[in-house]
Amino acid sequence: MQDVTTKRTALTRAASAGVSGLLAGFAALAAAELVAAAVRPEAGPITAVGGAAIDLTPAPVKDWAIRSFGTNDKLVLQLGIVSVLVLFALALGLLALRHRRIGAAGVLVFGVVGTVAAVSRPDSQSWTDALPSLIGALIGSAVLYLLIGALTPAPVDGREPDTGRDRRAFLIAASAAAVASAGVGTLGRSLTARHGKDAVASRTAVLLPRPASAAAAIPPDAQLRVPGMKPFTTPNKDFYRVDTALVVPKVDATAWRLRIHGKGVQRPLTLTFQELLNRELIERDITLTCVSNEVGGPYVGNARWIGVRLADLLREAGVKPPSRGGRADQLVARSVDGMTLGTPVDAVMDGRDAMLALGMNGEPLPFDHGFPVRMVVPGLYGFVSACKWIEDIELTTFDDYDPYWVKRGWAREAPIKTQSRIDTPKPFARPGAGTVMIAGVAWAQHRGIDRVEVRVDDGPWRRADLAAQHTVDTWRQWSLPWKATSGNHTLSVRATDRAGEIQTEKRAKTVPDGASGWHTVVVEVE
Repeated sequence: MQDVTTKRTALTRAASAGVSGLLAGFAALAAAELVAAAVRPEAGPITAVGGAAIDLTPAPVKDWAIRSFGTNDKLVLQLGIVSVLVLFALALGLLALRHRRIGAAGVLVFGVVGTVAAVSRPDSQSWTDALPSLIGALIGSAVLYLLIGALTPAPVDGREPDTGRDRRAFLIAASAAAVASAGVGTLGRSLTARHGKDAVASRTAVLLPRPASAAAAIPPDAQLRVPGMKPFTTPNKDFYRVDTALVVPKVDATAWRLRIHGKGVQRPLTLTFQELLNRELIERDITLTCVSNEVGGPYVGNARWIGVRLADLLREAGVKPPSRGGRADQLVARSVDGMTLGTPVDAVMDGRDAMLALGMNGEPLPFDHGFPVRMVVPGLYGFVSACKWIEDIELTTFDDYDPYWVKRGWAREAPIKTQSRIDTPKPFARPGAGTVMIAGVAWAQHRGIDRVEVRVDDGPWRRADLAAQHTVDTWRQWSLPWKATSGNHTLSVRATDRAGEIQTEKRAKTVPDGASGWHTVVVEVE
């Protein structure tokens, strides 16, 4: 009986030590969130460590995460970080039961990791970014030390402590730590939310003016009336989002500034959001594509953008394209979160509708898509052209500077490849025998689509019917009626752009400059 009681006591102490570790971790994160609200929300340990993890992750792993989790990849990463912290907090609590000081010191180690991650982030603004992780770790360490002390009181006058009374003391201390941490965390979240309210208010106040150069009307027959087809214009809520921001930046447009400087800039510019709104605006329908889009993938969308011609701003700053003797051949765009994207200057100034976009589908840019200002350059993959939350443009050369993705093995220049996709029937669909409509989209931004062909099994390529082309910078829908017979069939599609280039059959991964190959769909006709 004594052995059973001893084992029970040991298990209870171990469980209490584990709880102590969890409460210490909770206290550390809550305190860090409160300090981050005062310093800068992006300096919080979860965000800082998560951002560092993204930066250090090899490109193939990033690609796998995007394929596997889509726009939930960042949530999965955050949950993974929290899971690791929970496991280590439990382990530190158990360690502290035997070695109280070492366990408490272990919490400080995590503070160091968070500190290094915060100050080494590209968007780090000063040494104060280290404070959330440092202060949080100190408080977490103190909480663990005190809770373990309450759990294992020292004998008094050589007598064993009163187990029942000490258990009550521990429960009181643990409850106090939990309540205090919850209060601190709630206050931190409240203050962080307040930071975002100014940004939300500034966006709500934006009234997009009528553009000086409006977009042409979309032809009625640009949208096919085929069940299963996506709309020609992608609604903002459905537009893909691929970036490295764990927390979407909430930027106050009234405080935002854009700086244009660097090589060959004769007149550096600093512009406010209102100054951009007051300029001559253009409105264009442009299809964007992410380089992480697999063949047949979803990371492509079409929207109506309104903004300022980027070439006009560069000319105003005295910039010349390298083809006309300019000193810079690369435009490096920097985001408020530290992201850097490099774009060929010639591509921005060759007459295409490259812009600093202020609006999307008739409203100010959503925060997810770059409010207050983002870059849009037709014909280039997003990682070399579509900087969101932009705040700085530096003119430089490809030889002098490698942006974020180039340092990680992606191409310096990345024109969008000619691609096509089958949207209906879906993979492994079971349509009935008879006439089945095969339909989808094709894109080759800034070149346009000239022809789409479909093949069933190993049969001949058949030319599909093309919907009306709106502009060469937008995707084009297509369809083909197929007399389906019973059995399994493989459907393939390929496109030809207006430069005469036929979409290649050769399969290529997304790294370094975009996926290639024919999209195929297997169906079973009943």
